Amino acid sequence: MTSVKTGNKPQGKPRGAYAKTGMKRVAILDAALAVFANGGYRAGSLREVAAQVGMSEAGLLHHFPNKSALLAAVLSHRDDLSATLVPMDGDDPIETLRGLVALARYNASVPGVVALYCTLSAEATSPDHPAHDYFVERYEGTRGRLERTFGLLVSGGQVRADFPTTSAAFMTIALMDGLQVQWLLAPESVDMADELHAFLSGLLGTEL
Repeated sequence: MTSVKTGNKPQGKPRGAYAKTGMKRVAILDAALAVFANGGYRAGSLREVAAQVGMSEAGLLHHFPNKSALLAAVLSHRDDLSATLVPMDGDDPIETLRGLVALARYNASVPGVVALYCTLSAEATSPDHPAHDYFVERYEGTRGRLERTFGLLVSGGQVRADFPTTSAAFMTIALMDGLQVQWLLAPESVDMADELHAFLSGLLGTEL
């Protein structure tokens, strides 16, 4: 993390208790992601997550007040990890689309996480599910970013002027989610990255 200047005194990384708290929080999120991915959100317990990081359930609740709050943080944490592969806010639309393919390839290495996402996204269609708002906002945000990406392709003359940017965003998300379900059911018959690459190349009319 780069330092931030306040007056003439640079402020670097947090030290002492603050740094330890941040490290513990990340450790909890990593553990929760593993626990929820392995047994599902409903079956995974706070006690199990706490045990993974060598602390009591009461200690975990000091960082996250309840299971719903932990789930929200875990989902955001997963998005942060995914963002390192996909430059969704960058100015090179081709690199963004290649990043989506790289993300699909990475997801094939973490089947438990993919299963958790697919299960939660279906369960969260219920308005009273703790992840409902997260998924509503996530889909809206992802569609908006993909529309921007396809819009950059249009403005850059890389696709035709009447390219359907909104429909392309919907279709890309639908394909990625659908491929994940098919891959979970029959991983030996589906290559998510290759299929997404072929789809995007077809949309663009050229090899991605």
